[in-house]
Amino acid sequence: MGKEFRGTIADHPDFDAGSDAEALYNAMKGFGSDKEAILDLIASRSNAQRQEIRAAYKSQFGQDLIDDLKYELTGKFERLIVGLMRPPAYHDAKEIKDAIKGAGTDEKCLIEILASRTNEQMQNLVAAYKDAYGRDLEEDVIGDTSGHFKKMLVVLLQGTREEDDVVSEDLVEQDAQDLYDAGEAQWGTDEAKFIMLLGNRSVTHLQLVFDEYQKIAEKSIEDSIKSELSGDFETLMLAVVQCIRSKPMFYARRLYKSMKGLGTADNTLIRIMVCRSEIDMLDIRECFRLRYEKSLYNMIQDDTSGDYKRTLLKLCGGDDDIAGEFFPEAAQIAYKMWEISAMTKVQLRGTVRPYQNFDPAGDAQALRKAMKGFGTDEDTIIDIVAHRSNAQRQEIRQTFKSLLGRDLMADLKSELSKNLERLILGLMMTPAEFDAKMMKKAMEGAGTDEHALIEILVTRSNQEIQEMCSAYQDAYKISLEDALASDTSGHFKRILISLAQGAREEDPADMARALEDAQELADACNADSGDMEDKFMSILCTRSFPHLRKVFQEFVRCSNKDIEQIIKKEMSGDVKNAMFAIVRSVKNQPSYFADRLYKAMKGLGTDNRALIRIMVSRSEIDLFNIRKEFKETHDASLHEFIQGDTSGDFRKTLLILCGGED
Repeated sequence: MGKEFRGTIADHPDFDAGSDAEALYNAMKGFGSDKEAILDLIASRSNAQRQEIRAAYKSQFGQDLIDDLKYELTGKFERLIVGLMRPPAYHDAKEIKDAIKGAGTDEKCLIEILASRTNEQMQNLVAAYKDAYGRDLEEDVIGDTSGHFKKMLVVLLQGTREEDDVVSEDLVEQDAQDLYDAGEAQWGTDEAKFIMLLGNRSVTHLQLVFDEYQKIAEKSIEDSIKSELSGDFETLMLAVVQCIRSKPMFYARRLYKSMKGLGTADNTLIRIMVCRSEIDMLDIRECFRLRYEKSLYNMIQDDTSGDYKRTLLKLCGGDDDIAGEFFPEAAQIAYKMWEISAMTKVQLRGTVRPYQNFDPAGDAQALRKAMKGFGTDEDTIIDIVAHRSNAQRQEIRQTFKSLLGRDLMADLKSELSKNLERLILGLMMTPAEFDAKMMKKAMEGAGTDEHALIEILVTRSNQEIQEMCSAYQDAYKISLEDALASDTSGHFKRILISLAQGAREEDPADMARALEDAQELADACNADSGDMEDKFMSILCTRSFPHLRKVFQEFVRCSNKDIEQIIKKEMSGDVKNAMFAIVRSVKNQPSYFADRLYKAMKGLGTDNRALIRIMVSRSEIDLFNIRKEFKETHDASLHEFIQGDTSGDFRKTLLILCGGED
């Protein structure tokens, strides 16, 4: 039996190429064109039928249909309609040609197409490129790229990936070990081994290799690629791995990146909607909903307009209820995502390390000199404070007092101002003092910054929370619990107070108990909202993160739904935000922080308090990982965002903490 059709555009019943050609001719005849008739007809025919229409149009009217459409239509709508009219291989060839012509290369387009095509599609693309442009695609790619990136593209262009579904267990183990030996197990990376294995082995084989690799390395192949490779080569290898795991999820990510933030990457949006509408658009829609808690249909609706939007929505084929049942493919992907999250032991890396030739007395003297007399030497202050670890800064504070009889914090406060003052003082506090101060700031004044309260209490360890509670009591002569109780209410208050105990279990996952917890959560989804929130709180606020990963994985099996979608659909306000933050942190905490940083800087105005809070608190823990997640999710580096969104000495200090460009 053939594989079930997962596209949204199929052959039109009662198709008549001649009458369709005539209808299109009439829609473009005379003054102006009937765009609605054009889009309705072209977007409801399969590509094979469109080729018949094009042939009929030429024989009936002696003109090329694509040339006429280009003449009559304009802008993005024209690109989309013309893209639909080309045979798939010629559409790919045109995209590649556009990507490598002119001064710069569109590496993202090259990567997307060459990482995702089957052998047959690749061979058709190479032939179409030769036919359309009279050039050899491999030669053009070689002339436009370099290094390991070029080598992997050339391997993919051969279209000779193994296609045998019979898998040898011994070879799976050998390949997984070879990949580990080529990267994680040695100083430096054997890129040739990565290229050979990821460029040639079959999809089925590599899926098993990735599972085996996870067991050997205790981290995912994606995490290893991020830490071992860099630049376009890293992006390409990640794309290959993502396509091997799930092409629909790969495309869902590309579509999301094409529409989020300011402006739309229309070429990417058009390319994917055109090339996947007859292959797997239903699966892409489902993966999109699974990953982003929003339907692809709604995102297109919000991000585009006019006839362009109407055509894209036709190709999308329908809206998906945010908390509907999973399609089988998406349920498997959701289950697998939690399984990978549960198995992965992420190596966390900060960006600020102890300074090698540390001299607390010298630093104290230099800081005093920078603040003495008329004017302040901000450069010296920034250079010292941002390049020392927190433990070293505490030594400087003590030495400053014993050597000079002065309070360094008071001096800094009097000499600096605004965001730079807040950032430098934040760095000079102990982590517990800083968290206590951030909690206090979140609750003082007219409004409460609930997002800050959630972020701190959800992401800190038991020890960090207990130390913060002590620091809060010392500084403000009231317990943090009492402060939270007077500033919040209802279920949200109970969640925060529960988290503020710093008593989350720290055991590894208990499989039998995880199954029970998952079933209880699934049963609670059918209860009254108050009972549901109680049950979610009792499990999500108390169980260890490793245990919760297994719970959320089994929840997919119990309910055929994703825990994030349920929270988004069934809960509201601060309770929803708190529960959602717990799930996101359990799944991937650096990714959660990357998202918080993105929200702090996108759009008009910057949430400087959130920016300072995260950059200070994570700089010695996992800011390097956060940077990597930021780049992968938002297609721009954290460094770029900070550079574009801040200024002066504040920016300079943040960029030192950021630790580099990705």
